[in-house]
Amino acid sequence: MPAERLTSAVRTGIRHATYNRNLRATLARALAFYPFACAYWALLPLIARAQMVQGPELYGILLGALGAGAIAGSFALGWLKAKLGPDRTVALGTLATALALFLFGMAHHPAIAILACLVAGASWTVVLTNLYVSAQVALPDWVRGRGLAIFLTIVFGAMTAGSALWGEVAGLEGLPIAHFAAAAGALLAIPLTWGWKLQTGADLDLTPSMHWRAPVVTQKIENNDGPVLVTIAYQIDDKDRAAFLAALNELGYERKRDGAFAWGVFENTASTGRYVETFLIESWLELMHSYERVTKADRMLEEHIRGFLTAAPQINHLVASERRRRSRKGRARETARAPAKAA
Repeated sequence: MPAERLTSAVRTGIRHATYNRNLRATLARALAFYPFACAYWALLPLIARAQMVQGPELYGILLGALGAGAIAGSFALGWLKAKLGPDRTVALGTLATALALFLFGMAHHPAIAILACLVAGASWTVVLTNLYVSAQVALPDWVRGRGLAIFLTIVFGAMTAGSALWGEVAGLEGLPIAHFAAAAGALLAIPLTWGWKLQTGADLDLTPSMHWRAPVVTQKIENNDGPVLVTIAYQIDDKDRAAFLAALNELGYERKRDGAFAWGVFENTASTGRYVETFLIESWLELMHSYERVTKADRMLEEHIRGFLTAAPQINHLVASERRRRSRKGRARETARAPAKAA
């Protein structure tokens, strides 16, 4: 199939990240950590120069201690994850970061600052590794690069904004206050984001299932034609209404995650138990790509929904006629100009 266009690929990646709830949980936990943890990275030169009245030698030692702590954290990572799981490991890393920030605020002797750097480096590695793995396992192969790019954009964007904030606070209130405030923010973020669980995508089979049948067409459709309206009519027993709609709402996230927009479910007022699911896709090419994106986990959900049905679903694909009419006129003009150019 033709490759995705750049702008469409970017929109699809952002849309996927928006509606991929496993990735969204990882992004929420990242936003709960990096704006506060970045405080010591931004203020470390000032700690060495202003708070301890030292020079570049101490600053270099502190950076080395951060690196040594990061190495130590990498050795402890496997044991921590096995004992605590990813959520508690990240919470422990955040607690350790808050401790390091408190030590930085109290540091008026190099030994305390070096200890803070060792703790900060270890916790940074522990948290970053768990979040990065959580982002990876939440993404199928076709969008993994875009999803990880969004994850890193969130991380570095949060660090950029946080560094500017803590620099401003340090300038107004002093270095200790900036570190203590960052530590308090990191601690407060733990309970506020505890509901966002990490690495839940590891239990899902995100390999392509390729189980959707190709749509039936009676005429040639160009890749640019669209948008495409997809309608799926369902007939169920009315006693299953609540469970069916809950499952269909779950499917709606997957539709929107893989490129659909304007998704909705409509209930027939003339007969009970009849529902129509509708959604739009940008173009016929995007529709074809969506057939490659459906996963085995999606297929299991669809089979669960089919268990409620009393008849086979009726699927229709409709292409916007006005767009196709203009597209055909443009191709006709190009064909008419071709002999003149050749002459």
